[in-house]
Amino acid sequence: MLEEIAPRDARAEAQRVLGPHARVLEPSPPAVNAPPWFADDPTGGEPLDDSTQAGDPAWRRQRWLGPYARLEQLPPTFTATRLELHRLAEHTVSPARAAVNGKIGLRWTLGGFGTPFFGADEQLRVEHGRLIHQRGAHATRADIEAGVDELAASALGDYYGFATSVLEALRAAHADLDPSRVQLWPEHFDVSLELGGESEGRRAGYGASPGDEQHAQPYLYVVPWEEVPSGPRWQAQGFAGAELDYRELLEAEDQRALALGFFEGCLAELEA
Repeated sequence: MLEEIAPRDARAEAQRVLGPHARVLEPSPPAVNAPPWFADDPTGGEPLDDSTQAGDPAWRRQRWLGPYARLEQLPPTFTATRLELHRLAEHTVSPARAAVNGKIGLRWTLGGFGTPFFGADEQLRVEHGRLIHQRGAHATRADIEAGVDELAASALGDYYGFATSVLEALRAAHADLDPSRVQLWPEHFDVSLELGGESEGRRAGYGASPGDEQHAQPYLYVVPWEEVPSGPRWQAQGFAGAELDYRELLEAEDQRALALGFFEGCLAELEA
């Protein structure tokens, strides 16, 4: 069943709440139909951390604009929901964008994930487990997908929001290391960016997976493109790289600081 809903413009919404210069982590219209990214870059690679921002802290917390929500224990339905939403991302959401501009990359969106705006200001996104199709001034919301638990879908969205906020902070701190954009890749359902000099053999992927065949729960990771250091940090399960599991994030007093420290520590070793 389809329900008509109001369309969203995350940037305009933030500017109404936080002021005319507010920036966000989510994609916003209008569509960018120019190479190489065919997508907007709302942060511009600049820091978003600003404790002086105006607006309701709860509103900002939902959108990972600081103050930041804490990641919590995952519901028992998380893995089943993740698998269903992964299929939806790979077979429905991403192909809608790719059919227009050949790009498969997705992004975090409020309550889940979705495409950047494409074509005629069109977007497909998943919000708390429901599929939303927005085009211009019109948007519809479909009933929740079979096999998808709304609580688990929301937890997945929170994890992607957390990861995006951390990775954008990492990107902003290392503009000199040729960072890529932060994207959510439908094949592995992970959020990541790349940093480091490729010609020097120091480039690596820095990302956040929601779990896979080797990992029952989410984890952060760093995967060097070339030689992997031999130290104790670089003993990931199932791939050549480093990892930080969800349990460690849950136990941390400051989860974002732990995540950033993990990425920065790996980066420092690779750049040494």
